[in-house]
Amino acid sequence: MSQQMKSHRDIAISFLQMVVSGQIRSAYNKYISPDFYHHNAYFKGDRESLLIAMEKAHKQFPNKIFKVQRTFGDKDLVAVHSSMQLKPDMQPIAVVHMFRFENDLIIEEWEVGQEVPKDMPNENGML
Repeated sequence: MSQQMKSHRDIAISFLQMVVSGQIRSAYNKYISPDFYHHNAYFKGDRESLLIAMEKAHKQFPNKIFKVQRTFGDKDLVAVHSSMQLKPDMQPIAVVHMFRFENDLIIEEWEVGQEVPKDMPNENGML
């Protein structure tokens, strides 16, 4: 395994932490395949489109709070369930990022997110 013997789980978490902290281009250079594609419905499916969108989001919300809740893995796939709070006065968002790896680089990504309601009938929460 390359990446200094990091597991795919560790790479996925490190990538997300770097992105949240604003090190987006560095994170892409380190962890994202040149052939990367994604499934975010709001942007073209290529590498550069999502990178630019992440940079714009960081400018808009530079002090995000990101917490990994749990991870799941199966062969070349890793899912990271996390909470993201864009600003202190906003409700957190429960997010799942799913990554597919090829040669220890992220080649494909999916994500789903939902704002955590202030009042919800489910006593188990979302995180």
